[in-house]
Amino acid sequence: MNNINTVRGDVTDSLEVTRFDAEFLVTVAARELAGKRRVFAGVGLPTLAVDLAQRRFEPNLEMVYESGVCGAHPEGLAEGIADSVLVSGSESVLNMQALFGYVLQGGNVDVGFLGAAQVDRWGNLNTSFIGDPKNPKVRLPGSGGAADIMASAGEIIVILRRHDLSALPAEVDFCTSPSPVRAREKDPNVPVNGFGVSTVITPLGILRRPDRYGELELAEIFPGVEFDEVHAGTGWDLKVSENLRTTAQPSQEDVALLQQQIDPDRFYLR
Repeated sequence: MNNINTVRGDVTDSLEVTRFDAEFLVTVAARELAGKRRVFAGVGLPTLAVDLAQRRFEPNLEMVYESGVCGAHPEGLAEGIADSVLVSGSESVLNMQALFGYVLQGGNVDVGFLGAAQVDRWGNLNTSFIGDPKNPKVRLPGSGGAADIMASAGEIIVILRRHDLSALPAEVDFCTSPSPVRAREKDPNVPVNGFGVSTVITPLGILRRPDRYGELELAEIFPGVEFDEVHAGTGWDLKVSENLRTTAQPSQEDVALLQQQIDPDRFYLR
């Protein structure tokens, strides 16, 4: 736990930030964007991570949204990909054919931020069904542009609010967005340009795939977390990186920016 004191005018608040807090996950994700040029961002925690990265780690980072907005410079927090705040001040707004056909499939996106209900050991994503797809327990929104982003972005980063057997099974209940591993198994002749999921950030640590056709392994563990806790919440025999390290806590400035400027109403920091 990290006790952080931040000042709002003449009021000092004592903040307790743990690995379960959205501030922790967002800061970790924002650090991953250092050195990147263009990111295809979803709404929610990815939006906050990109905003924080621009302010703290990569000022030249360009935000692209599925609604066609490129080079977004929103004056406020977007509540959806079609929010007008994204258009105001943006560098361009493209139609879907140009966005997906030229920007994304043209290899011009370094990182895709994708949410998921499930991520399996090979980096396949499920955003369609939980349980038997023919008689599912839960129906989810589906793919949207996620399958295209998976196939064409340089790499994919996923943030999960949970680390348990339901969120991280050995095999997803339904494959909405296939990793290069699954795509190659189905048809070795189908070209897949992207690396697929490179990084999964959970409340317990960071999982990474060291190579394009490898499986996720534990690369970083959050402060105060034991490996047994991570292993128990993972649906496969999780390997540990030779260079396993403990993730650094968010700084006072990171937390202050998120809570006081980026999302002061806690629209996504819930």
